Amino acid sequence: MRGTATLWIVVLALAAGSAQAADVKKPVAPKGDPPVIEPKAVELLKASSATLAAAKTLAFTAVVYYENPSIYGAPLVYTTRSTVSVQRPDKLAVITSGDGPPSEFFYDGKTMTAVEPQAKLAAVAPAPATIDAALKAAFQSAAIYFPFTDLIVADPYKDIADGLKLAFYIGQSKIVGGIATEMVAYGSEGVFVQVWIGADDHLPRLVRAIYQADPAQLRNVLELSDWKLDAAIPSDAFSAKSAEGAGRIPFARPDAPDAAPKPKPAAK
Repeated sequence: MRGTATLWIVVLALAAGSAQAADVKKPVAPKGDPPVIEPKAVELLKASSATLAAAKTLAFTAVVYYENPSIYGAPLVYTTRSTVSVQRPDKLAVITSGDGPPSEFFYDGKTMTAVEPQAKLAAVAPAPATIDAALKAAFQSAAIYFPFTDLIVADPYKDIADGLKLAFYIGQSKIVGGIATEMVAYGSEGVFVQVWIGADDHLPRLVRAIYQADPAQLRNVLELSDWKLDAAIPSDAFSAKSAEGAGRIPFARPDAPDAAPKPKPAAK
């Protein structure tokens, strides 16, 4: 009975929220007109990208909420939390925990290392000379992708502008991150994104994305906090100390035919 009562409370709360939202006048795009790219939206996206690109070092926390269908059809939400350190042009560390095994990724300008601390396994491979190239190599060779990749590349706006088809300004919010943010929506390369950008510091605080080719329209949410720009980062932050003593496995895609060979014992 208690579970049923709780369910009805949630249903009533959602209904109340829907009724409140129904009172808000929703903009309707004129039929037959091409999608709009508003200058104000582009200006805010450029300002945010320029702020990120200008920083020699970046440190932030990224919490990801992503949906997956359950066996009953309705999606379930899973989360990960990553502590991210960036030193341009050639150093990156991502320490991730979440609703699954923790993982770590290190790039020091010469080598990229992926670590599974619980399993005591590590994959090590030579890496290109820049963060952008290393991220591309990690994805192509081992399907490693970070939801915040577009924020740490050398030119964040370029990735948006290359396929930009829609961009408009929504308004201001004072809820996300406890600060004033500017809300912008844009469509680029098959994805529809809503982003909350700090009104004063131009830093992204929340990103919500839906992939248009996804029939289930599952939502992916990225929450960003603890921003530190141009702060000193200890050099050992990019060293894969956790890989010491770990068994070695190939740096390979998980869907590759030989992706699960027996790990080699760590060197003594």
